[in-house]
Amino acid sequence: MKLLRYGPKGQEKPGMLDASGTIRDLSGVIKDIDGTTIGAEGLAKLAGLEPSTLPAVSGNPRLGACVGQVGKFICIGLNYADHAAESGLAVPPEPVIFMKCTSAICGPNDDVEIPRTSEKTDWEVELGVVIGKHTKYVDEKDAMDHVAGYCVINDVSERAFQAERAGQWTKGKSHDTFGPTGPWLVTKDEVPDPQNLAMWLEVDGHRYQDGSTKTMVYQVPHLVSYLSQFMSLQPGDIISTGTPPGVGMGVKPNPVYLKPGQTMKLGIDGLGEQTQKTVQA
Repeated sequence: MKLLRYGPKGQEKPGMLDASGTIRDLSGVIKDIDGTTIGAEGLAKLAGLEPSTLPAVSGNPRLGACVGQVGKFICIGLNYADHAAESGLAVPPEPVIFMKCTSAICGPNDDVEIPRTSEKTDWEVELGVVIGKHTKYVDEKDAMDHVAGYCVINDVSERAFQAERAGQWTKGKSHDTFGPTGPWLVTKDEVPDPQNLAMWLEVDGHRYQDGSTKTMVYQVPHLVSYLSQFMSLQPGDIISTGTPPGVGMGVKPNPVYLKPGQTMKLGIDGLGEQTQKTVQA
């Protein structure tokens, strides 16, 4: 299934994308696509519906983030060997974990703000993993039982805030709109191998990122298990699993960063595409 949320910001309704690409309204069945509805029982209930019996949504509504009420937005840094190399950093001996504030989450096609004092706003296409049930001290062999599905994430980052000012990465990752998420939550039954998905990102028509999740250092089952040793994961939590090479700071000889008035397009095979305009905050 492809589950989504549509409508004005803060007023999103739950929906489902049918086989023809039509949005079907789920608000008569559930209140939202969130941690209360994406567990195994909830997904089985939705899978049992006949999409043609649900109201069709007309027009081209705004899409919100595909998961609502996200409790934790956890990110993995330097998780592609080739991206670590372009960053001039070694592959870490364990996953690098940082948090992105949930207030950064926005719809997949919403405008992305360039912070007022930004010098180095950058892009990162990433595979998002959405947790479907309470997860604590889970073994790697059982980790996928705790995954509800996957989505596209643009881990927008301000590199000067992130790396050149004192403190942790979080402040370079958490400006409002720095977490476009969606367009839809694709349930894991439709993604047989999350470690073999092509992913790409373009700015103003120029393709900068053209990679695959197969070059991920720490793969999805390991990440879910690893994180669960340090914190419990709750239904609706999102793990953003890292980016392949081609980010702006890695462009040689001169890095390239975002400016207001540009267009980012990005996608992952089977998980959909995003388009964002950059605007001045």
